[in-house]
Amino acid sequence: MLGKLIGGIVGFWLGGFLGLLLGLLLGHQVDRNLTRVAGGFLLSTLAKHQVKIQRVFFEATFSVMGHVAKADGRVSEHEIAMARQVMQRMGLDEDATREAMEMFGKGKQADFDLEGTLQELRKVTNGRLNLMQMFIEIQLGAGYADGSLDPAERELLVRICNILGFPLAVFERLEAMIQAEIHLHQTGRNAGPSLDDCYAILNIDETASDAEVKRAYRRLTSEHHPDKLAAKGLPKEMMKLAEEKTHEIRKAYERIRETRGFK
Repeated sequence: MLGKLIGGIVGFWLGGFLGLLLGLLLGHQVDRNLTRVAGGFLLSTLAKHQVKIQRVFFEATFSVMGHVAKADGRVSEHEIAMARQVMQRMGLDEDATREAMEMFGKGKQADFDLEGTLQELRKVTNGRLNLMQMFIEIQLGAGYADGSLDPAERELLVRICNILGFPLAVFERLEAMIQAEIHLHQTGRNAGPSLDDCYAILNIDETASDAEVKRAYRRLTSEHHPDKLAAKGLPKEMMKLAEEKTHEIRKAYERIRETRGFK
């Protein structure tokens, strides 16, 4: 627009009406070129920022996981095995697993800067709730990998939420969901989820109306949608967990829907 304006003024001043037309045409070409250059620069900048978010998220995930495992004073072989199990669930390849374990070991160190790590994560993600929620879910999932969460680990997770500015009410909701998922795994997938587990996974009471059930399902599906999370910077290594979550949410919703008989 600026190119056409300047071109039109200069063209009219130098050549009258014909100069105006020629100036507008040249100005239009200048505007197109400037838009193309600016657009390319913007896309390049966004791509670089996306890569940075993925890198910071990946490193923070596994270093904080190691720090949480150390919350009770020591990291047992069982906790290390649980961390590897989480990495296996993510489908990490050999190089990514090695890097994740290096970050896990870094988090165990006495001089690990927890607050600095979390502040950087909060800064690069711009506090996006969906990404923060996935981060907390991964930490909770790792903490509950053996079926229970140590009180010291839970206290640290609450502190992590405070540093990230993550609502404690949402943390408690996520914890209830994960407990329900654990119960589902313990009772066996073949039997299918119990209704109590389904309501807990959707974070609603059994007295909720059909409309409330649908709203809860849509909200949770949106929060865990892999494509949306990827667009906001979730590393590709975490996509498998997001897909698992959406699958569990869908199964819970379908069980409730079938029981109630609504469409």
